[in-house]
Amino acid sequence: MVRLKDKVAVITGGASGIGKSIAETFVREGAAVVIGDVREDPAEGGPRVTEEIQSMGGRGIFLRTDVSRWEDIDALVSTAVEEFGGLDVMVNNAATAVGKPLLETTEEEWDRVIDVNMKGVFFGCKRAIQQMLTQDAVEGVRGRIVNISSQHGMICAPGNFAYGVGKSGVVYMTRQIAVDYAEQGIVCNAVAPGRILTGKPLDPADPLTYSKSRTPMPRLGVPQDVASAALFLASDEATYITGHNLMVDGGWMAG
Repeated sequence: MVRLKDKVAVITGGASGIGKSIAETFVREGAAVVIGDVREDPAEGGPRVTEEIQSMGGRGIFLRTDVSRWEDIDALVSTAVEEFGGLDVMVNNAATAVGKPLLETTEEEWDRVIDVNMKGVFFGCKRAIQQMLTQDAVEGVRGRIVNISSQHGMICAPGNFAYGVGKSGVVYMTRQIAVDYAEQGIVCNAVAPGRILTGKPLDPADPLTYSKSRTPMPRLGVPQDVASAALFLASDEATYITGHNLMVDGGWMAG
């Protein structure tokens, strides 16, 4: 079963890590993807996502995008429409962090994290819905939004104040948008990853001991775990699910 056959998806932060895995998964399932990111080279190294997509025989475009700029998000969605004819799925994945508690977080650091993690999602959702409302509904749905939140949208992120606040905003936005636009055929959900190993070098001060002790399953997450959840929410299988924040955390929040 090819779950996204002939669909068009925009993925922010799609050049590295979780976003890259989502882009490749969507392509394997038949979608054309437009990837927006501030960098084209994966943060963890390896081939560019567009090269991976081409090697799979898929369709993918990269556009340099700062999600905190409306002009960039507008161009990203407009490119999807111009190149592929519409927008079926918007994945708001781009995020950043400074890893500091409240008293050590500067105003500039706060602004940057909130600009990317919360305003970027606001812009992505707004521009996607603008486009989706111009499209005909198929079985009651005009388009789907998948926001990448975090378990730290529900519990504190120790020593990472701005990140936690931004992700909690994503959880709220997801619910509000789902309710406000359900009648117009917009399906809006989020995926909340737990600890995900993306392949980037680990901080020597973070040996993963705590994360492993808090995760009931005998391993930590990998990007494909999040990509599989995003695929489900982007597909026709999730038509009657909206406003949901799907935990992908190996049981962390259940413990």
